[in-house]
Amino acid sequence: MKGIISFVWELAKIGVIAAIIVVPLRLFVFQPFLVKGDSMVPSFHNGDYLIVDELSYKFRNPERGEVIVLKFPYDPSQRFIKRIVGLPGETLEIKDGKVAIYHPDSQDAFVLDESQYLDGNLQTPGSVRVQLKEGEYFMIGDNREFSSDSRSWGPLSEKYIVGRMIWKVFSLNTLAALVNSK
Repeated sequence: MKGIISFVWELAKIGVIAAIIVVPLRLFVFQPFLVKGDSMVPSFHNGDYLIVDELSYKFRNPERGEVIVLKFPYDPSQRFIKRIVGLPGETLEIKDGKVAIYHPDSQDAFVLDESQYLDGNLQTPGSVRVQLKEGEYFMIGDNREFSSDSRSWGPLSEKYIVGRMIWKVFSLNTLAALVNSK
């Protein structure tokens, strides 16, 4: 009997220690996110399970090219996943299928090179020119033809940024395919 009580006590201590470590991490640092929809194809697909870092933007600013989870400005209860293409103070122009960025201190623009994460032949539909204010970002989904993003709802205020995607854990579609193949 004494052995069982000792075992239960040790198990309870492990549970309490795990809760002390895991709960604050889950509440204040990392958050799971399930991708719904195809706005980020080919980078992320419907059913992908991601881990989002909610802490790093408290110490540094978001950077161009990062994938973030955001609160949809017109309904903050909804979460979207998008890529940052325009930074505060910049002027962004979408024209002839290209994204051009103008820095605040120059009239010269550069065409955004997204070949690191998108097919080089991808065109960005739309015709937009916007001056981003302090604390505003321009977001676009990787599936440029079928993404609701800053091209339709405008610049995103930093107050709507939840965090940055740091890890794709698994895909529910892949997991379902593995289970069904057995």
